[in-house]
Amino acid sequence: MTHFMFSTGIENSSPTIAHGRKRIDEMELCDHYRRWREDFDLVQDLGVKTLRYGLPLHRTWLGPGRYDWEFADLAFGDLRRRRIIPIADLCHFGVPDWIGDFQNPDFPELFACYARAFAERFPFVQLFTPVNEMFVCATFSAAYGWWNEQLTSDAGFVAALKHIVKGNVLAMHAILLVRPDAIFVQSESTEYFHADNPRAIDPAEKLNERRFLSLDLNYGRRVNSEMFCFLMDNGMRCEEYEFFMREHLKSHCIMGNDYYEANEHSVTAEGKTTSSGEIFGYNEITRQYYERYRLPVMHTETNTCEGPRGDEAVRWLRKEWANVLRVRNSGMPIVGFTWYSLIDQIDWDIALRKAQGHICPLGLYDLDRRPRAVGRAYKQLIADWREVLPAQSVCLTVPLAPYGESLIGAAARRSAAERTESG
Repeated sequence: MTHFMFSTGIENSSPTIAHGRKRIDEMELCDHYRRWREDFDLVQDLGVKTLRYGLPLHRTWLGPGRYDWEFADLAFGDLRRRRIIPIADLCHFGVPDWIGDFQNPDFPELFACYARAFAERFPFVQLFTPVNEMFVCATFSAAYGWWNEQLTSDAGFVAALKHIVKGNVLAMHAILLVRPDAIFVQSESTEYFHADNPRAIDPAEKLNERRFLSLDLNYGRRVNSEMFCFLMDNGMRCEEYEFFMREHLKSHCIMGNDYYEANEHSVTAEGKTTSSGEIFGYNEITRQYYERYRLPVMHTETNTCEGPRGDEAVRWLRKEWANVLRVRNSGMPIVGFTWYSLIDQIDWDIALRKAQGHICPLGLYDLDRRPRAVGRAYKQLIADWREVLPAQSVCLTVPLAPYGESLIGAAARRSAAERTESG
């Protein structure tokens, strides 16, 4: 039996702002620590079998080799009893205070130790996102100056990027020592930059290469000459670059990609960017990423606010689902879809860079745990399509030992065989 992964998520972002003086803990702001059982009830009521879910890293990882698993044992134990399959989200935009930030060169090795400890503690977990949205995390922390180290330089960005991606790669290696059949769902933001005019073509082309850097390094794909010079000029050493080309674990990965209306950008001749709104859409941008990496795809994040008319989120859900079906019917092996997240979020509209306490109505449920219109629509969508998609042969087959089920099919095996034949 195979399963298309209809999914949702519970946001566990925890970046610091105000130069490390304040942490934005989305689980705390949304009352998940108190209402986690109720939240899991909602997941079950939706008919969702797969949940993007992670721990509050800053509360769990107390120091090298020191962990507080109390909340983790409760939450992951309950997910197991409910037979909800977690995609374990280990690092979501922030690190514990004792590490500092993503400029710390010790982060990759330390994080790999944490990932192994987690895998040993919860051996039934097979699906992992070691570091969520690596490109976004490096950009917002070290290029835009919003989170964590709050830098605004190319050198800061490259340092954060190489540490984050190396941490992701080493964590995958560490987890495989414990769970050899682990699968890694990358959950990376998929972007596109549109030139405003002919003079903007060059900066737009550079940004359209830069958007691939995290996945190029993670999957061991050699970057073009301009991006190579950019990395070398801003602090990456040749031996660090060769590490990524040599140690990648592409064959264990699903290319999870996140798409929102704000993922497409307009670029001026001076290289300044603004949101362009949806122009290409999920199908076209996913095609660009798939043709680059040739991996099974999962739509790992999308949402939009309910809006003044009350139907905007439902309309976006239908549009994204139509794009998922278009991706699938075009021959790309897409294995899952996610409305993110389960409940409304706080200050999502300003990318968590300030603590304003503004509730963003973009969840399947509001913060009182009442269903929104999009929640009802998603529940119906799952019921309508659950028995249709497994009949198709675009799923990868891997055993989920504790549940006696399998996930994804033939397309991934063919993709792996093609990679092996091509060397």
